[in-house]
Amino acid sequence: MPGVVSVKTPANAPPLRVAVPETQPNRSELSNPPRTPMKKTPSSSTPSRSKPSPGRSPGVSSAAVLDDPSLDNPDLGPFLLKLARDAIASGEGPNKALDYAIRATKSFERCCAAAAPPVPGGSDGGPVLDLAMSLHVLAAIYCSLGRFDEAVPPLERAIKVPDPTRGPDHSLAAFSGCMQLGDTLSMLGQIDRSIACYEEGLKIQIQTLGETDPRVGETCRYLAEAYVQAMQFNKAEDLCKKTLEIHRAHSEPASLEEAADRRLMAIICEAKGDYENALEHLVLASMAMIASGQESEVASIDVSIGNIYMSLCRFDEAVFSYQKALTVFKSSKGETHPTVASVFVRLAELYHRTGKLRESKSYCENALRIYNKPVPGTTVEEIAGGLTEISAIYESVDEPEEALKLLQKSMKLLEDKPGQQSAIAGLEARMGVMYYTLGRYEDARNAFENAVTKLRAAGEKSAFFGVVLNQMGLACVQLFKIDEAGELFEEARGILEQERGPCDQDTLGVYSNLAATYDAMGRIEDAIEILEQVLKLREEKLGTANPDFEDEKKRLAELLKEAGWSRNYKAKSLQNLIDPNARPPKKEGSAKKWPSLGFKF
Repeated sequence: MPGVVSVKTPANAPPLRVAVPETQPNRSELSNPPRTPMKKTPSSSTPSRSKPSPGRSPGVSSAAVLDDPSLDNPDLGPFLLKLARDAIASGEGPNKALDYAIRATKSFERCCAAAAPPVPGGSDGGPVLDLAMSLHVLAAIYCSLGRFDEAVPPLERAIKVPDPTRGPDHSLAAFSGCMQLGDTLSMLGQIDRSIACYEEGLKIQIQTLGETDPRVGETCRYLAEAYVQAMQFNKAEDLCKKTLEIHRAHSEPASLEEAADRRLMAIICEAKGDYENALEHLVLASMAMIASGQESEVASIDVSIGNIYMSLCRFDEAVFSYQKALTVFKSSKGETHPTVASVFVRLAELYHRTGKLRESKSYCENALRIYNKPVPGTTVEEIAGGLTEISAIYESVDEPEEALKLLQKSMKLLEDKPGQQSAIAGLEARMGVMYYTLGRYEDARNAFENAVTKLRAAGEKSAFFGVVLNQMGLACVQLFKIDEAGELFEEARGILEQERGPCDQDTLGVYSNLAATYDAMGRIEDAIEILEQVLKLREEKLGTANPDFEDEKKRLAELLKEAGWSRNYKAKSLQNLIDPNARPPKKEGSAKKWPSLGFKF
């Protein structure tokens, strides 16, 4: 059925594309899944709907739809689906289109129920593929209304309707459903489920087209990008290598497809700390873009090259790359474009790292002027990302109040955007750390709690979530909420053991915090057991000469001594027992500060 070729935009109705949120990439075309722009850093992102959807019209009630005998007419479903498309195209609004789509889906369901069972091995689609297409369109309309949670059930059903063994049309419908469901779950912040859907879609596509088809390469790169966002870099690297092999086999040398693959591979290598390989991929990508006359893309790659040089402490070369990109962006996009501001931020970070604080602050303020008066077309994500990076610089020069203001402004920009709840949770976690260093422990606990709530809602089980739980536990300790702290440390321990293993520094820090908490609760045996485990792990990983090993040994000796004297001893102060390496660091009085330049913003 040709109508199934595109899920979010049926083939003969391009205007429906406006119903799909622009922030959500379309991965749902088996024949040619579009590429998506890559971000420099993986977002732990991944989030959910952050505010109620726009007002809903009553529409057609479910009872009325079920009781409507006219829906038995096999010609009614296609007609209603056309009306849904026309409603979008004419600007009548998605609510009316939704009513038509619901009725069309019910009509196709009745026709499927009344149709003869398929012939084994037959390739005819019949009303089954019409139903799948209608469910895809219905889900797309729900997404356009911001009702992502309601788009999931139709898509889950749309995946079960087609039978890939019945031919390529059914495979196409199943692939489309998997990819669209993955996109929707991503907007809800359910990253693990989202990736599972993409993996299933890729499996169906490979079974239909073969492993070396160029369209499979596009989907591999798309899934690799999702792995990057989830910080699963090894899986991302494997898929990206496969994509490179496919494109090298089917494209001209130094093609744009290969350049896109290399840019993604550079991001993966950078995330893994393999800066030399990242630089090699970026140089090759830049050469391909230069040959194709893609000046703006070359400038974007120059920024990435500058980032690698800065990571390698090759600061002069980094400045040259940034300035080169800055010149191109100013001439091609204008001096107030957000890409110009993003380069200012990179220069500000570089000069801060090299101790040139006046230059650093000047570039920060230049970027803030652009972000405070954004040009038309600037996305809130661009502004929020820039403000977040600038806040990190302010924090590092011991100006936490200014840093907090920028983070709060970033949160306000993102709070109304779907699919940004995990990003907001990350901002709240950073604010919690800053409140902690300022001694505002109640504010810190509240910020961490907000972050934890959002991450739980998104089904987050990553190492980042474990670290946030640990930080919230530390804030509870400072507020003498020992029982709550113990529960948080225990949950953090389980997650970090699973995600990073028992020998990771973050995991060892949680062990130490949990031992100290057990000690404060009078659970001496449990505290001793954990400290003995920590001592063994530190000895195996760090060696007996490491100062952390000696600290743990002294702490264990204290507990054993106290336990030997009396089981009703008074617990040692948590301030003395909690692992100093696991606490958010205190700011030193000698921290670098910016000289006053007289600027206000």
